[in-house]
Amino acid sequence: MEESSDLYDVLEANGSPSRDDHNHQCLEELDNVERLRRKIKFYFMNPCEKYHARGRKPWKLLVQIIKIAIITFQLVSFGLSNQLVVRFKEENLMTFKHLFLKDYVNGGTDMNAVYRQADVYDHIDYVLEQYGHLHNITVGNHEYEKNGTFYNPVTVCQEFYRNGTIYPGNETFEIDVQVQTDCFNVYPMYHPSLREALPNFQLHFKRMLTVKITFVLKAINLQTVRHREMPDCYDFTVVITFDNRAHSGRIMVDLESDVDINECRDWKVTGASARNIYLSVLFDCFIIITCISSFALCTRSVVNGIRLQFEYTLYSRNQVPWSDKLEFLNGWYILIIVSDTLTISGSVLKMEIQTKVLTSYDVCSILLGTGTMFVWIGVIRYMGYFRKYNILILTLRAAFPNVIRFICCAGIIYLSYCFCGWVVLGPYHEKFRTLNTVSECLFSLINGDDMYPTFKDMKQKSSLVWIFSRVYLYSFVSLFIYMVLSLFITIITDTYDTIKQQQQSGTPTSELQKFMSGCTDPPKSGMYRLDENKGLLNCCPGRCRKRLTSEA
Repeated sequence: MEESSDLYDVLEANGSPSRDDHNHQCLEELDNVERLRRKIKFYFMNPCEKYHARGRKPWKLLVQIIKIAIITFQLVSFGLSNQLVVRFKEENLMTFKHLFLKDYVNGGTDMNAVYRQADVYDHIDYVLEQYGHLHNITVGNHEYEKNGTFYNPVTVCQEFYRNGTIYPGNETFEIDVQVQTDCFNVYPMYHPSLREALPNFQLHFKRMLTVKITFVLKAINLQTVRHREMPDCYDFTVVITFDNRAHSGRIMVDLESDVDINECRDWKVTGASARNIYLSVLFDCFIIITCISSFALCTRSVVNGIRLQFEYTLYSRNQVPWSDKLEFLNGWYILIIVSDTLTISGSVLKMEIQTKVLTSYDVCSILLGTGTMFVWIGVIRYMGYFRKYNILILTLRAAFPNVIRFICCAGIIYLSYCFCGWVVLGPYHEKFRTLNTVSECLFSLINGDDMYPTFKDMKQKSSLVWIFSRVYLYSFVSLFIYMVLSLFITIITDTYDTIKQQQQSGTPTSELQKFMSGCTDPPKSGMYRLDENKGLLNCCPGRCRKRLTSEA
């Protein structure tokens, strides 16, 4: 009996340490799971809940509010400046048309065409004469381009087929398709007409393709001074084209101008200090710093979400669906990061424009406009913390995959109508001349716009095509308005009803939500602060208890 009791004591002594280690290991694993639940739940909290949970200040929310205000102010100021630039270019283009195109009328397309040979020569002489007397007729501050002390000439170029004999009466022709270009320099200040400048110049009307008159005029945009901005110097490259490529007896006359914006060489502005002129540059620097801060905070949150996703995947032994993995990748943060990148690029370009290093107004407006649009869209993220607004956001996110699939299917039908309309109706309808105009016309029809003019403007030169156009338009309107749009709305409403029922039932719909539902600790419980302290000490709860027990 004594031997058996001794053996029992030995077994009990040997078994106790293993049982204690097993209990400690179980407690450690349970604590790790609970801590992971709290970390995930904390990650998906709103800024107010995070403040109550760990006392963390909502820096991202504060930065976004400041950024929205200053970026919107920056966009408005740049938009007003850009409007002045665009308006100056458009008004100069209209001025050049009235100065150099004979009998030009606003909006009159047929007036910009000539039908007789003598009219072509008269129009060319009119351009040269107007250019030679520019100082006496213009009300603007236009000036000729100079090369040193000499004025640059006006270039007259004629493009025509190299050789060709055409006899429409005999239905015979012989032509060399190689295009030859002859250019001549004319000085209208000294020779106001083409005959005086080029006595041997002759237009080959049967072989002629185009005649182009090119010259450069300079101007200064003084209206920017009122907005505390330095005026820009403009170089307008004016090209007047007589287009005879159709050889239909109608030569179209058109004027285009290409603008090159430069910094004025010598300038003096009184009434505006340098501090006021460069104040916007300092404001742009402040915006760049704010966007960099927002970029860093959002990038840190994205990285934390990816790390948390790895921890959850490791816990689930790599059996996590993609929908749950994507929950950790916050799309709103990605949107804000893209917005910050665009705003920083646009602000740097805006500073270059204001200091007259670059003149890329269009690129800058696209960057700033898109960045501001994304910033305002990002505000929806914070509205989603309210229950009534959140259901709308959840509906858009849930319906997005189905909407994309539906658009792909409907887009194939839409493209088929575009190609068919362009080929069949293009020669007979102004809105179907190009694929771009066809797409715009059909999209307007889907929205119920411009229906009657589209039907009415169809030319009745071909009865077969006219009948086909009616079948084409009626079928398109019926298919897309009564079927496609109705199905599209049905997808959204079905998703909305599903999300609403899920919110009312309150049951978790994914494995991630079921896992988080196991954590019932409210934000003010103090458990999240404990987890933060343990994370800083790099000590899990089970090991801490074991260490404290050993020290005791």
